[in-house]
Amino acid sequence: MQRSENDAASGRSGPALAADRGASKRYLNPAANLLLILWLCSLTAPLASAHGFEGDRFFPPTLVTDDPFAVDELLLPGLNASKNPAGDGGPSNSEIDAGFEFDKEIFPHFALGLSEDYVRQKPHPGPGVYGWGNLALTAKYEFFHNDAHEAIMSVGLETDFGHTGTGNIADSYTTLTPNFYFGKGLGDLPDSLGALRPFAVTGEFGNSFPTSAAAPDTFNWGFAVEYSLPYLQAQVRDIGLPAPFKDFIPLVEFNLTTTENRGGGITTGTIAPGVLWITPYYELGAEALIPVNAASGKNVGVTVQLWVFIDDIFPNVFGHPLFGG
Repeated sequence: MQRSENDAASGRSGPALAADRGASKRYLNPAANLLLILWLCSLTAPLASAHGFEGDRFFPPTLVTDDPFAVDELLLPGLNASKNPAGDGGPSNSEIDAGFEFDKEIFPHFALGLSEDYVRQKPHPGPGVYGWGNLALTAKYEFFHNDAHEAIMSVGLETDFGHTGTGNIADSYTTLTPNFYFGKGLGDLPDSLGALRPFAVTGEFGNSFPTSAAAPDTFNWGFAVEYSLPYLQAQVRDIGLPAPFKDFIPLVEFNLTTTENRGGGITTGTIAPGVLWITPYYELGAEALIPVNAASGKNVGVTVQLWVFIDDIFPNVFGHPLFGG
């Protein structure tokens, strides 16, 4: 949730350059208040188990697509640097985002996530603009689990609230995005195919519906293909990998958006190869952002994220639902 869930690193479209929206007008941002409320509520909840596992498979948080788990997680920070195509065919517009995400399980298998980005854009031509993107709230529910086959499916709703960001950065309208998420590990393959068992795939499909008649609906789709070296060592065969390589998960993510109306039909997105380094208490990941076509740009960007496993660091506070645990 997505992530990130910052814009370019979580599957959402990045904020459009909109200098014609007037001077930088800041709106009240409720992110800090909501985080405080969720944290205070979590102090009264009972202890439960850790997150991200389906059978023997650990599914890590991914960087540009969202994973299917409704769990307690903290992204702090998520950094993204990219260049977007200029509308006039000139030099690309550069953008740097710094974001956070906080996810909290409210009921068993149901979580709410809060995310926000601080954006620096340098349009061409013109001076740079700075400010907050719109506040995003994601609700996610895990409705299917199969430990033996390392399979999970979830549904969710992401809401980007208009008028919660800086006026010349964030959209003035709200966008609703119903999503479907899935994860599948290949650990149920026979021993004769042991080299393939560390593979896993996660993905998400969603449709965004803006409340503005001028903005197009979009179909958002993406998936991540992972090869877990920790799974290879623990569940298939210990090949004696030294640290830190034994804790690496190489992966490739595909993150695409197709406009559906109002002159749409164009698909843009990125292919993002990278690696995750997993520890008991945090995950550090880095990926390149490679445009899939000319409409997506011609410059390679980069995203770096630090996910903190707050349920393992503070097990008496996190790692369990607020109600019904």
